[in-house]
Amino acid sequence: MPSISKGNRPMTVINVFTVAPDRQMRLVDLLTRATESSVRHVPGFVAAALHRSLDGTKVTMYAQWRSLEDYEQMRSRPDTSPFLAEAMTIATFEPGLYEVVEVFASDEA
Repeated sequence: MPSISKGNRPMTVINVFTVAPDRQMRLVDLLTRATESSVRHVPGFVAAALHRSLDGTKVTMYAQWRSLEDYEQMRSRPDTSPFLAEAMTIATFEPGLYEVVEVFASDEA
């Protein structure tokens, strides 16, 4: 379960995929299978949350990693490549590496 707090640990990766609406659920399935079968078992993985836009054109993965090095090692692993390679045939992808600078909560929380 992601836990969000200020600072650069864990490191946050936000990947935004753009996809045709008729392929959004296929992309969600690919990213789910990749995460369930291999990514979550990689050393340094902390947590992730997968989001789909209501208009069908975006899928966003919010992931936390112990370090940039751990994330980069996961990207080079052959067991994650088939899922990500297929995902790239149906979507474009914009990765971003982030540090949490502030966290806000409702007064009702």
